Amino acid sequence: MELSLQMRVQNALAEIRPYILSDGGEIELINIQNNIVSVKLTGACQSCPMSSFTLTMGIETAIKEHAPEITSVELTTE
Repeated sequence: MELSLQMRVQNALAEIRPYILSDGGEIELINIQNNIVSVKLTGACQSCPMSSFTLTMGIETAIKEHAPEITSVELTTE
């Protein structure tokens, strides 16, 4: 049985979450639409100057490994 896109994205976030938590942050899945994932960083990650690096090198890479059809991951403040 194949996992849904949302479950695969959630699994990717669960994989990277311990690293984000260890830096005092948290990540939340907001939306998946047209193969674009919207996430929200909170806690220490919200104001961290390295959050864009974390987004591309960590979060986006993990998500695309689990769900290759995802074209991009964006930060939202919603």
